[in-house]
Amino acid sequence: MGYLGEEIRKLGFGLMRLPQKDGAIDVEQVKEMVDLFMQAGFTYFDTAWAYAGSEDAIRQALVERYPRESYQLATKNAAWIECKTKEEAYAQFDISLAQTGAGYFDFYLLHNLGEARTHYFDEFGMWDWVLEKKKAGLIRHVGFSFHSTPEELEILLKAHPEMEFVQLQINYADWENPVVQSRACYEVARKYGKPVIIMEPVKGGMLATPPDSVKEILREAEPESSAASWAVRFAADLEGIITVLSGMSNVEQMKDNLSYMKSFAGLSERQKETLKRAQEELKKIPLIPCTSCNYCAKVCPMEIGISGSFTAMNYLTLYSNKTMAKSQEEWLVTRHGKKHASECIRCGKCEEACPQHIAIRDKLEEVKEALL
Repeated sequence: MGYLGEEIRKLGFGLMRLPQKDGAIDVEQVKEMVDLFMQAGFTYFDTAWAYAGSEDAIRQALVERYPRESYQLATKNAAWIECKTKEEAYAQFDISLAQTGAGYFDFYLLHNLGEARTHYFDEFGMWDWVLEKKKAGLIRHVGFSFHSTPEELEILLKAHPEMEFVQLQINYADWENPVVQSRACYEVARKYGKPVIIMEPVKGGMLATPPDSVKEILREAEPESSAASWAVRFAADLEGIITVLSGMSNVEQMKDNLSYMKSFAGLSERQKETLKRAQEELKKIPLIPCTSCNYCAKVCPMEIGISGSFTAMNYLTLYSNKTMAKSQEEWLVTRHGKKHASECIRCGKCEEACPQHIAIRDKLEEVKEALL
């Protein structure tokens, strides 16, 4: 693909979930994965200041072993993590340069914009600051990653037309998800002419092991293909995509991704139909019908993270992955300053406000029992 003047194939190596050995990143295995990736003609690597050990690992596995012009390296600035001043936020850039040894970054992202996190970038003047770094030749392309509503994405793109690309969570499970709204966010980016980098195409690994009924649909269509391959190909088939990031954690995952992405030329109509059937099957699974309108949150005297709790519970129902569900609860409830389901006093005000008529008190009790 030729977006932004860069020749990038549609598979990117996401460096957030690198292989571990004895409690640390297994750099030797990362080197092997980098070699396989580069030999197959892929060149885009995505790390972040916030990914512990990742920038240092990619320095050893990639930067010190390959010519700088032979790959694209992206990293990110998370100004909302423990930054009280703009100087602390700016320092993340210098730390990333030192840890990667890359000299410059091909893609630099303001990381995880949306909700209360955006104001840090505004307050610290980081929109102008990142352009100064680009002018100085330390960044080739500037953009941002985003987790929030399409309405908020449109506000940001209107306010900052200088941003060259946007990174979005897109996968076939979240395409019509009322919480993530992958399709709607993608369409906003396309409306403003911004090419998209896709993150979480396999939904943190969960679409590598989807519900059995979904797995059976995919297996029947292509017995030889992994479930993860369907997820990555769904994302790569969209128009206006720079690359699709896959957070590969071992050599086997790398080989699997390369096996179907080396010659990927788009989905056939039959494959698209298979994915539609998979999406329809996911919809049949009985989930809590919460749309995250948060009317309940406005009237809850205990300030419980109701919608976040229900999202976590739906993760558990869909993927039988308690670790991932608890991680969602931690992010959507605790880190958003909300209280847990166990704090519910069963006053019923939430149910009076809920347009979906959910039995919220009973569902919070289920969350409490399931995610303790």
